[in-house]
Amino acid sequence: MPVPEPTPDAPLFIVLNAGSGSEDAAEARRVIEEGCAAAGRRLRIFVVDGPGRVQALAREAVERARAAGGVVVAAGGDGTINAVAQATLGSGCAFGVLPQGTFNYFSRTHGIPRDTAQALHILLTEQPRAVQVGLVNDRVFLVNASMGLYAELLEERESYKSRFGRSRWIAFGAGLLTVLRGHRHWNLRMAWRGKERDIRTPTLFVGNNPLQLHQVGIAEADAPEQGQLAAIALKPVGPLSMPGLLVRGALGRLGDADEVLSFPFESLTVKGGRALGPVGPRGPRRVKVATDGEIGWVDMPLLFRVSPEPLWLVRPAQTAPELEAARE
Repeated sequence: MPVPEPTPDAPLFIVLNAGSGSEDAAEARRVIEEGCAAAGRRLRIFVVDGPGRVQALAREAVERARAAGGVVVAAGGDGTINAVAQATLGSGCAFGVLPQGTFNYFSRTHGIPRDTAQALHILLTEQPRAVQVGLVNDRVFLVNASMGLYAELLEERESYKSRFGRSRWIAFGAGLLTVLRGHRHWNLRMAWRGKERDIRTPTLFVGNNPLQLHQVGIAEADAPEQGQLAAIALKPVGPLSMPGLLVRGALGRLGDADEVLSFPFESLTVKGGRALGPVGPRGPRRVKVATDGEIGWVDMPLLFRVSPEPLWLVRPAQTAPELEAARE
């Protein structure tokens, strides 16, 4: 697929999630419409007004952008950005982001600010640049993909957020309560770079975001900048040990823990052992996998890999200051 080269007046097709983050969606829409009007840019906004609507609206936005030579834009949190990226990858369209979520790891890594007006300025003035995409089977992930305990943490976190609000401290507290309740272990056979390893672990996490990996303190944090992904698996630990690992991650020292196994790869196959229930004589057929915070069922075996084609993100040319600071 050739590099997309939108014209300076290319129209924007924006998928806006009205439920993402704490900013009022109506205010975000006002800023977007006024900014585009001032710049003389045409736009169409697709408002995600119900559960399960984002995928259909993302596909419609991509089709219209392809016909008009436009840019597909995701306005929302990491889950919304993931869904729109899934529809855009391989379409030949440029991709833009107006972050509206709580963590915004993808946009922060690429120097796109949380402020809607500032992010819109980048969208209107910068050019598309290649950004690495991770895949687990046929599902896109821009930040991370996981199975086991980490996926459970995300599921519990969303439940707490719906009750108590969206903040990083609520996310941390939800994670702490989840690990204190205990967790199961999974028997996995992992194959990469011509070698295999059997491991028993409560969770497997695959990172595609250097900022997040640096913040938790993983040695392979720059793997996504080198055409690779980073795998993190915990060795078997009891419930009383998990809060300490959670705190290590929050302090940026997870990679120092003896209980942590991590390594870079381009392609990783994961097969399930008999502890992966519900199981038949050949193990499980499907497992829950989280991709950028969104939970779904995925068929085993799992194939984690770098996408052969990038996402063409409208972003600044220079490295994001936040990522530079995380590397120091």
